[in-house]
Amino acid sequence: MARAGLTAQRLTAAAADLADEVGFEAVTLAALARRLGVKDASLYSHVGGLRELRTRVTVLALAELADLLADAVAGRSGKDALAGFATTYRQYALDHPGRYAAMQQELDPATAAASAAPRHGELVRAVLRGYGLDDPDQTDAARLVLSMVYGFLGLEAMGGFSHHSRDLQTSYARSVDAVDHALRSWADGSAQG
Repeated sequence: MARAGLTAQRLTAAAADLADEVGFEAVTLAALARRLGVKDASLYSHVGGLRELRTRVTVLALAELADLLADAVAGRSGKDALAGFATTYRQYALDHPGRYAAMQQELDPATAAASAAPRHGELVRAVLRGYGLDDPDQTDAARLVLSMVYGFLGLEAMGGFSHHSRDLQTSYARSVDAVDHALRSWADGSAQG
């Protein structure tokens, strides 16, 4: 018997919370049902299966982060916008490791287009407009920014920096500084390709 008020949205939020606690890959319908005190079968009237549930968590995480990023870059430009974007991204990954892992899952093209994923790209481009970059430089610069953020977060998540005594926040801030320097000098020495 399903608990009153059980909806696809509540299941998605509970699965996202569970992912943050136990890891995205450990989220199963059985684990979610146990958490909610319901039978596994009762979940199927709200979600079509584990794949749909995980996709919903991905879409939720993308939307949450897009809203936070929009707030972080609003009214800012240049290094202030870049730092707001990068810091917010990292803080979200640290606060919500399961949700962040969910965002690494590939979505089918229609779901991706209908999700907040395009907003992430728009926000990166908004940051880069503050540096006076247009395409194709803007595309290359967006790839640089995202590579730094994703690369740092990926190494941090897998413990790749644990054997160093240097404070991670300081290293991350220095990485943002380096990207800012590269972006400010991009037009001066942009590589021709």
